[in-house]
This record gives sequence, C-alpha cells and structure tokens, in this order.
Amino acid sequence: MQDPHRRVLVAADMESYSKRNNVLQHRAQVAFRRIMDDATTEVGLDRVDWLIQQGGDGELAVLPAGTSERTVAAKLAPVADRLLREHNQGLEPEARVRLRLAVHQGLVHLDGANGFPSDAVVHVCRLVDSPQLKRALRDFPGANVALVVSDSLYREVIEHYRDLRPEHFVHTRAEIADKGFSAAAWIYVPGENAASASPPPPKQQGPTESAAQIFTGITANGPAQFGNHNTMRNTHG
Repeated sequence: MQDPHRRVLVAADMESYSKRNNVLQHRAQVAFRRIMDDATTEVGLDRVDWLIQQGGDGELAVLPAGTSERTVAAKLAPVADRLLREHNQGLEPEARVRLRLAVHQGLVHLDGANGFPSDAVVHVCRLVDSPQLKRALRDFPGANVALVVSDSLYREVIEHYRDLRPEHFVHTRAEIADKGFSAAAWIYVPGENAASASPPPPKQQGPTESAAQIFTGITANGPAQFGNHNTMRNTHG
C-alpha cells in the first residue's frame, strides 16, 4: 500500500434522479457532464486531471495536488447554479437538473483496488447524501445547487477569505443514522441566505426554566447564531 495523498474532494449528486424515466435519466446525465465540464473550465479548473468515480446520478472526484481549495469551495457552486439556471429554463419540473455538491479535503489512497480507500472520501460522500443538504435544496425551490462544506474547510477557507459571505452559511449536523454518520458541516445555497431558513433565537429564559434549550433543525452562523452552551437536537435527520 502506498502512502496516502492529501487532496481536495468533490462529491456531486442529482436531485430526484431515480424518479425519472430512462429517457430523462439519459438527458440528465448528458446535462450533468456538460455543466460540470463548463463550470470547472469557467473557474479555472481542469477536469482532465480529476480522478473521477462516476455514478449514474453523480460523481466522486479526487482533485489534483495543488488544487486551490478557495476556488473549489467558493466558485464552483455559484457558477454551476448559474449554468443550471440557464439549462433549466422552459423545462418541465421532472426534467430539470438540480445538484447537491459537497467539498472536503483529507488523506486519500490513490492505489485502491476498487476505489479510493479514505475516511475523507467516505466523509464527503456522506455529506452530499445527508438529509440536511437534501432539505436545503428543497427549501429553496428557485435554486439549482446546494453546497455543503466540511467544518474544517469552512473554518480554514470560508471564514478566513470570505469569497462567499460566511453569514449566509448555516451550521448543521449532517447525520445519516443507518450509516452511523454524524458530523458538523456548513450549508450554502447560491443566491440565497441559507441562514434565514434556520429557527429563530430561543426566548429569554424565565427563573423556573431549564438552563438547557432544545432546538429543532439547524443553527445559523452570523447574526442568528445561537450562544454557547446550548443543546441542539436535530429532529429531521
């Protein structure tokens, strides 16, 4: 087994792909490939060098060494959203292509016999398939892309460089119970304020109320961020 390599990872998945008939699945695949090719070219990435595991409804990509995390995290989703908005004009709802994107980074073994052995690969795949990201795309029907980034990527890239507005990200716990997966993550919807869909701040505690508050859904970063020492229970996962 060779030593692992630290790489940027991108997972993409189409919304409602399995509900399409064969013809619409074929068209969606063609559109997906073209949109990803065009979006990466526009932001200055070369997909020729990507290591890609294709799936009918999406893909997992291991990007080349030296790829800009800022470019992937901040530019890919907004450009893909715009290109899909152009593509989807005039199409019936069942024919439209909408994407979930996840971005993470970590150590990856590139010499696997049947894929890429890596906890980071598992992590990014779980993020893109999380109910929390699926719900975010449903919550904004006018959007064509919903992006989730790992907690480490948010804190190292989004917070520091602010190519996208951090206050428009919503902090959530991405959970897939039957996979035993639970991880902090941040969701962004291009052209929208994802934090606006979060629950309002809790009411002021009275003298007889418990010191711990129970929230539903997800917490927001920025002006609506909950204070320290609160408890969050996700009732949607």
